[in-house]
Amino acid sequence: MRAVKILFFIFLFSDAALAQMKRDTLTGGVIVIKDKRYDLLSKKKAEINQKAVISRTPVKGFRLQIMNTSSRNEVLEAKSKMLSLYPDHKLYLIYQSPYFKLRMGNFKERTEAAALKEQINNLFPKGIYIIPSNIEIKPSKDEVEPTTNN
Repeated sequence: MRAVKILFFIFLFSDAALAQMKRDTLTGGVIVIKDKRYDLLSKKKAEINQKAVISRTPVKGFRLQIMNTSSRNEVLEAKSKMLSLYPDHKLYLIYQSPYFKLRMGNFKERTEAAALKEQINNLFPKGIYIIPSNIEIKPSKDEVEPTTNN
């Protein structure tokens, strides 16, 4: 009895699901009627996905290693200090037992990293090091702007 009720509801709602389709009597095919905005949305979603893949592709570059310590509290204090002073640069907290490492930035060239190192050298007297690393690159302005077709 329960299976009959389920089949009845499936039959009832399957007819409603076909409400957006018409049968083409000449060719025997199906004509789907949809809003044009669905095509625009799917195209925009594909562009966003492509940009996400580009931005996650690792690129060889450099980061500044600000701190290497076994004290978690010390590295968290340094991280909050750097976030307040340099909010434009991304910070990376890495744990390699038993040490916590604080790294900063995504620099394509070693000279860019060296320039920032000179600015913040006096904040951390133990020393700041330029470390070769795989970095994240933000897409350029041209890649970020979506194309619109009106």
